Amino acid sequence: MKHLLPKEAHQYLAEHPDALFVDVRMEIEYLYVGHPPGVVHVPWYEYPQMQVDAAQFARQVTREAGGDLSKPVVLLCRSGRRTIPAGEALEAAGFTEVVNVVHGFEGELDENFRRGGLNGWRHDGLPWEQM
Repeated sequence: MKHLLPKEAHQYLAEHPDALFVDVRMEIEYLYVGHPPGVVHVPWYEYPQMQVDAAQFARQVTREAGGDLSKPVVLLCRSGRRTIPAGEALEAAGFTEVVNVVHGFEGELDENFRRGGLNGWRHDGLPWEQM
């Protein structure tokens, strides 16, 4: 798995227009916090169960990739932590090019336990939209 900072991931996506960009956050995060334009939403887990089903996740991403396990997949979550096990599940399922967006969409917590002030997709001024 590759690990790219948000600006690097944005550049990677520009250079790989065939890549599948996947947001693994819960639907409420995806809709109300915001997301990059064109990203596909496939949650790693969902409220209220909060249970990971790695095989189901891999099947959904495989379907979104049209069954092409060589298609590059770029993964985004809130802080870059959920994407690590999600990426590992995709690699175990046979995907050969998996990219983790380090710091995710909202970034790491600051000294006041708030996100968005240190790093992340949104912090870096990259394109995003909100419901």
